[in-house]
Amino acid sequence: MKNKMILGKSIEKWKEEYPLLNKLTSTEEVFWTNPKYTKFEEAIRKITLTEKDIIDAEERLERFASYIKKIFPETKENNGIIESPIVEIPTMKKHIEKSFNQNIFGDLLLKCDSHLPISGSIKARGGIYEVLKHAEDLAIQHGMLTKEDDYSILDSDEFRKFFSNYSIAVGSTGNLGLSIGIMSAKLGFKVTVHMSSDAKKWKKDLLRSKGVIVVEYESDYSKAVEEGRKQSDADPNSYFVDDENSKNLFLGYAVAASRLKKQLESLNIVVDQDHPLFVYLPCGVGGGPGGVAFGLKLAYKDNVHCFFAEPTHSPCMLIGSMTGTHDKVCVQDFGIDNITAADGLAVGRASGFVGRTLENLLSGVYTVNDDQLYVLLSALADTENFYLEPSALAGIPGVVDLFKTEAGEKYLEYNNLKDKMKHFTHIVWATGGSMVPKVEMNQYYQYGITLSSLK
Repeated sequence: MKNKMILGKSIEKWKEEYPLLNKLTSTEEVFWTNPKYTKFEEAIRKITLTEKDIIDAEERLERFASYIKKIFPETKENNGIIESPIVEIPTMKKHIEKSFNQNIFGDLLLKCDSHLPISGSIKARGGIYEVLKHAEDLAIQHGMLTKEDDYSILDSDEFRKFFSNYSIAVGSTGNLGLSIGIMSAKLGFKVTVHMSSDAKKWKKDLLRSKGVIVVEYESDYSKAVEEGRKQSDADPNSYFVDDENSKNLFLGYAVAASRLKKQLESLNIVVDQDHPLFVYLPCGVGGGPGGVAFGLKLAYKDNVHCFFAEPTHSPCMLIGSMTGTHDKVCVQDFGIDNITAADGLAVGRASGFVGRTLENLLSGVYTVNDDQLYVLLSALADTENFYLEPSALAGIPGVVDLFKTEAGEKYLEYNNLKDKMKHFTHIVWATGGSMVPKVEMNQYYQYGITLSSLK
């Protein structure tokens, strides 16, 4: 590795310019705050996406609600709108304070995208939205549908036969593949999910049981995406869902913000200059957390602070954002192996589109080691009876790091937040877990208990 050149510079030179790389390449946990973070009004001028784009996405999901309600009975209660609850987790908060020996100022809530209907993860937002948008575009283009129609008509042999002439493909570490696969197959599309080596077997089995073609790769996520894109491009009737660059995925995730705003209002939680909001989002390639963060910044501007969480072995967004190189480098360039139990976050190269869009809006990125994820998994199960997959626990350590690290303390000082700490609201975004088979979840839980006893 010593003599390797990355974008014309040696690793030693990179480390000299960005000293934090020393810890990152040693896979140590770090908490990085973004020096390019600026006021919302200044940052938004550089971004072409607007609130109008998110409203358009929200309206599209509302048009599909009658169809969703009809084919997925679990969405009936919410009238076909795919949404998750938000809950306070006070017992977990006390546990974290004791375990990390650190006061957590303000209230701690869990946004349960782990329990989103249909595919049980945050990907049920962006993934399902992109499939629905493609289906709508095709049906309107061929004169089979108008925006004024009741979209429940899509649940018919006529539409399934029509969509069977078209294919959808995606590369995934697991959860995006589930959402794309389940939704596409239901509509009638031929669908292929290209899965990386770290994707869990149960996710592959579930997709196959829905009639989805699953192609497995021995290498990581980037290879699955590359091959999926190549095969899809060869077929004019195939549509590739590009997790690395898709604006549609991004907008599907961004819709979460306006819905969260309503949920917080219903809980009488105020977000303003004196009551700041901090949101901690597990990050893989960046589309999910990026879309949510973008939506939140539009909704709350400078009163919300978004932090991404990555595994210590897959800190692609942190390296890309810190160095400003985004998708031009990957973690493997720096000798980091990209092997983690947090399968949804096992990504070596971040989305350049997301990195550049959030360049001045993202507050920071921190890393978490795998053992910590398991320990927190069993703790959350014991304290609040919520069972998440390992990657979904990545949000929690950020709440501690904000107060416990020097970088976190400086961030609070620099942004004049120190005197408002009692009025903070912290939201940990739980990104997946409700569809994990019980046997597998029990193994995660027991492993977390074992690691806790060794502490």
